[in-house]
Amino acid sequence: MSNVVPLLRPRPAPDAAARATAAVVSDLVTIAEQLHDIGARAAALGRPRPEAERTVQMVLDAVTSIERALDTITDGGDYTPF
Repeated sequence: MSNVVPLLRPRPAPDAAARATAAVVSDLVTIAEQLHDIGARAAALGRPRPEAERTVQMVLDAVTSIERALDTITDGGDYTPF
């Protein structure tokens, strides 16, 4: 018989995990909205057309990445934290 007690990492309470997930989702939505605004402002900078198109496309690619992260975290958008 052993007197060693295994130490386990405490699991966060479901409510705490739900709050943390909701906070991340909120932050990602905010970032996506900001990136949309940045893309619109970048398009209006008056830069040469090819440069402006590349810039806007890169910003839209970033938005797509954020949206994919949101889909992953929210299980395809079906997410109700509380």
